[in-house]
Parts: sequence; structure tokens; C-alpha cells
Amino acid sequence: MTVEMTLISVINVDIIMRMGTPKKNNIKKNIPLTESKSLIYRRYELVDKIKQDGTYLPKSLLHADLDKGFLEFVKNDLKTVIEGKTIPMVDILITMQNWSQFVETWDIQNLDKNVEPPFITVVRIPEVKYGTNPSTVYNIPNRRQYFYAQVPTWDGQRNGMDIYKIPQPVPIDIQYQVKIVCNRMRELNEFNKIFLEKFASRQAYRNIKGHYIPIINSNISDESVNDLEKRKYYVQSYECTMLGFLIDENEFEVSPAINRLVQVFEVDTTKRRKQKKNNDNPTTTDVNVLFVVGNLILSQLFDYTTNLTVDELDNIDTYDVYINNQFYGSDITEIQINTGEVLKFEIVKDDNNKESKIKLKSNLL
Repeated sequence: MTVEMTLISVINVDIIMRMGTPKKNNIKKNIPLTESKSLIYRRYELVDKIKQDGTYLPKSLLHADLDKGFLEFVKNDLKTVIEGKTIPMVDILITMQNWSQFVETWDIQNLDKNVEPPFITVVRIPEVKYGTNPSTVYNIPNRRQYFYAQVPTWDGQRNGMDIYKIPQPVPIDIQYQVKIVCNRMRELNEFNKIFLEKFASRQAYRNIKGHYIPIINSNISDESVNDLEKRKYYVQSYECTMLGFLIDENEFEVSPAINRLVQVFEVDTTKRRKQKKNNDNPTTTDVNVLFVVGNLILSQLFDYTTNLTVDELDNIDTYDVYINNQFYGSDITEIQINTGEVLKFEIVKDDNNKESKIKLKSNLL
């Protein structure tokens, strides 16, 4: 081995060693096993919700769900901390009558196991009025079913589709009063700051069972106790209106769509004798329309003008005729077809387990 070959070998080995050894900074110690949710995070979120709920239909939303959602909104979004302590909240709804009785018999002595200020409570107005949510405004009378989604299905042999329909939600407005009871101004100021920051854009939102419900603040009033013989208590009332809507899952409708439509026309393939010259272009032909088992609708595009005459019916009780999807007549015997028109038959069979046939005479014009 020459000196030149030895030097080339040493250089190649040195290059390989430099290229094959990864740097310490490029080594990944932890390789994630799941794909990171970036860029299309909202799509991943929707898919996860569908998989978790196990249905393509939205969840029902009733009065109790809206009340629970508002309580969670006050508890979580309006959480107020003073000197490291969170102002407690009464986790039940109080009506206007119960609140007036509660104020009249109010006693904050701890020996009686009553709530000691400060605390936050929610008063619900019993009257629920028809809603003003602009997203549910409609101009069509009656509560008919509307198309919601088209979901693919598989029965083990063929692909199909299910049509999901739901009625239009009923909008409702529910009024609440969030009241804070305290005996120090700093607690009232802190809660007021959090409340105004939350409603700085006029309305806040709460996700209730997958539905985003807007909440609007309408008024702020003072109901403090001014009796000189008693200790001063601050009672601040914040009036809120929830622009909700009602969805009842018992009104949802799921119906199967048409899985597959097969159109079959019977054609005579037998050889015939050569016709005479005067019959090279016959004006009258026979057309057989065959309906296989499970098929009740057939359509055909005509490239010529003809008059069709119904000659014979086999296993057919009644039938309707449509031209270009426009109703033409029922059980009629003569049909006029122009060039480029689509003829459609919809039949009612005597026996659905057998084939049906319509024999027609076509007179070319």
C-alpha cells in the first residue's frame, strides 16, 4: 500500500467519524407519541368532543342546564380573592321572594351557623320571557325539522348515509341578580372591578354543554342596609340577562337516506332478420321499464321527441309520472316527451318481493 492510499484512507475515516457522530444538542431525549395540536387546534377540539359524546347531534339544553351554567359562571369567572381568601358563594339559586325573607331575618352570628359576610349569592327572576338572541331569529312559522348533518354509515356490506334533523331552538331570556354582601368597601371594590372587566365588551360568554351562551349586564344597584342601630352592610346587586335557547333531544330525528339506487332497462339482444328498406327507420318501438326488488323509482333522459303509450303493467298498483322533476300525472296512459327531457316513474308495487315492469309503445315524431 502506497503512502498516498494510506493518507486517503485516513482522511475518509476522519470525515466519516465527523459526519456520523451527532451533536449533543441535536439529540432528542423525549419523543412525543401523540401529534401536537397546532394550527388546526379548533378542529382537533371538535373531533375530540364528537368522540367523547358519541353522537353527531348537539346536546339538549333546558332551564336547569342554563341555571347550572350561570352558577358556574359566577363561581369561576367572577371569583374574587381578598387577602388570600376567596369570597365564598352560596351555590344555590334564590328567588325574589326567598331573598326578601332572607334579608328580613338576616343574622350573621356564627353561633347560629349562618353565613358570615362577605359572600356572593345569585337570585333568579321566576319569569322567563321569549328570547331576543339574534342568532335564533326566524321568519318561518311552525317548528318544522331542519337538516343538521349527513353522517356516513356502514352496515357491513355497503356504505350509506343517515340524515340528522333537529327543530329550530326556542330562544329565551333569563334574568339573574348577582348580589355581594360585605361589610368592607375593599371587598365591594374588588368584586366590582372583576365584574366590570368581565363585561367590558358589553357581554360575556359561557360554554354550557357545548353551546356558547351570551350573558349581558343590564344594571347595577345598591341595596345596602342604612339602619343606624345596626352595623353597616354593603349589598350590591348586578342584574344580568342570559340570552339562551332551549333544545330538547326528544325532538331530534334520525332517518336513513337512500343507500344505493340501481336503474335497469331491459334490452332485447336477439338477432332479427334484415328488414325491408321501407322499414329501416321504424317510427314505433317497444320500451320496457324494469323495477328490480327494492327499487321503486326510475328515470331516463330522452335524446329524441316521442309519444309514449302505456301498453301493459306487471306487479304495479299505481304509478306517478314526472317530467324534469315536475309532476305530470298519475296512472296516465299517454306521455309526450320532448328532446332533452328527463322522464321519471315512481310506482307502488302489489308485491314488494317481486320485480315490476311497465311496457311502453314509443312513437317517434
